Amino acid sequence: MQDLDQFSPVFMKVLGIETSCDETGIAVYDSASGSIWQRLYSQIEKHREYGGVVPELASRDHVVKAAPMLEEILAEIGSIDDIDAIAYTRGPGLIGALMVGANLARGLAWALDRPVLGVHHMEGHLLAPMLADEKPELPFVALLVSGGHTLLVDVRTLGDYRILGETLDDAVGEAFDKTAKLLGLPYPGGPELAQLADSVSQSRFDFPRPMTTRPGLEFSFSGLKTAALNIVRKHQPLDDALRAEIAHAFQRAVVDTLKIKCRRALTETGYRNLVIAGGVGANRHLREALGKMTRAHNARLYFPALEYCTDNGAMIAYAGALRLLQGQQDIEVSDVLPRWSLESLSVI
Repeated sequence: MQDLDQFSPVFMKVLGIETSCDETGIAVYDSASGSIWQRLYSQIEKHREYGGVVPELASRDHVVKAAPMLEEILAEIGSIDDIDAIAYTRGPGLIGALMVGANLARGLAWALDRPVLGVHHMEGHLLAPMLADEKPELPFVALLVSGGHTLLVDVRTLGDYRILGETLDDAVGEAFDKTAKLLGLPYPGGPELAQLADSVSQSRFDFPRPMTTRPGLEFSFSGLKTAALNIVRKHQPLDDALRAEIAHAFQRAVVDTLKIKCRRALTETGYRNLVIAGGVGANRHLREALGKMTRAHNARLYFPALEYCTDNGAMIAYAGALRLLQGQQDIEVSDVLPRWSLESLSVI
């Protein structure tokens, strides 16, 4: 098992700034004690009336919320002089939102004369389970599932990542949200659909498990959305019971698909450790299904606490700390990266 103590005898307090989409996350991670001070602000209510994230509004709200949240945390830890280094989300994400966090981080680093480092958003999610007392043992397979990403990753060591499979179209969280919208559920639809699905124990419908009958570890979720659309059109007008049955069948198909692909990835790699992270990783049925699968496969499942599943500053502070303690930092001002491959990262 690898943990922070094996990387460097030097300790530091790292400020993490997350502004990749519609959540403002500010946190300080103390690498000596493992203590975390954090604040998280969600813009859900602001974007709800539009049925999705409006990039310009997201950027503006980060500008308004980030500094006051930082001030609250600094009041708890002592002063801004106690910050030893700064990490921020460089990408992937919405370019305007990323620039807000990057400019704040670089400005603070310049004013305080502290090292600063841009962190990969998905590496933050991937490492979030390491914030728990029981950390994943390396190597492991990681399933990263969120509104914008669906990836299976071979994690040989920290920073050494190989993409085993990814979605060819919709991310799983996006598929949840789009199907929820078809059912007339409010934004954000994923949690609403999961809650509705839990209200019934069975369904007359049976959705396909896409790309599970052929070899490989790629995903496709657009077909599930189309199947839901066809059922909705066929059974108009929908009543509450019918909506619940559709939601139940859809969620079951998604969970089965992810479970099948994860089992296949463990078999192909020979690994005995599976990590699940990202916003969809909070889904209770997915956690239960993967827990049963890993036990049957003589493997172990790891996942972050619920507060670290969605975007947050703590995961950025932690991922940044691992790299900053190895001497990595931004030597010059770097562009934010709306698109950024995990495989391009260097080994920690």
